[in-house]
Amino acid sequence: MTTLTTNRPSTTHRLLTAAAIAGPSFYAVAIAQMLTRDGFDLRVHPISQLATGSLGWIQMISFVLTGLGVIALAVARRRLITEGTGRRTVPLFLGLFGAGLVIAGLFPMDPQNGFPAGAPDGTVAMSWHSVVHSAGAAVAFTALAVACIVLVVDAVRRRATRAAVGHGVVALVMLIPVSPTGASVQIALTGAVAFTWTTVYAVQLTDRRTR
Repeated sequence: MTTLTTNRPSTTHRLLTAAAIAGPSFYAVAIAQMLTRDGFDLRVHPISQLATGSLGWIQMISFVLTGLGVIALAVARRRLITEGTGRRTVPLFLGLFGAGLVIAGLFPMDPQNGFPAGAPDGTVAMSWHSVVHSAGAAVAFTALAVACIVLVVDAVRRRATRAAVGHGVVALVMLIPVSPTGASVQIALTGAVAFTWTTVYAVQLTDRRTR
């Protein structure tokens, strides 16, 4: 049986608030840039490529802040849920999810496919920082998948069918191999699922904490 505690409510509430707004803020920043930066086409360029060029720092900061928001969720979850399946492993993997996003933000991918202006047409050989970026993103999505799998087990043991299905769907989406064609759109949708889950889970923990 999962047990919740209400220690340090004020700081925990702030952590959950940061987690809840992390995903929507990420996509608000990304969409604003998609609409205003010349040459960007989501069908060709992944969101991560917004971190290149003279305005790339905006997307880099967005990645880092979003990662910190997810880490805040991990800390809040660790404080609130002290018994039951995943009481230690879920915060650990949520922390890895957030850390992967921070790493992806600090190490941008390469300019290519004509974006930003002046970038080479077509793909280019990956630089070391582009490799680190891709590894950070892969760690982030894989860690979230593992966290959700653990949450499925917990939900099944509690006979919480809706929670089990929800966490299970998110885990499956995170683990779908990236298609060589349409990768940019797929990654954007995968991120949208991941950050929607983050917001919903943060809100659920907030509601349960205040009962």
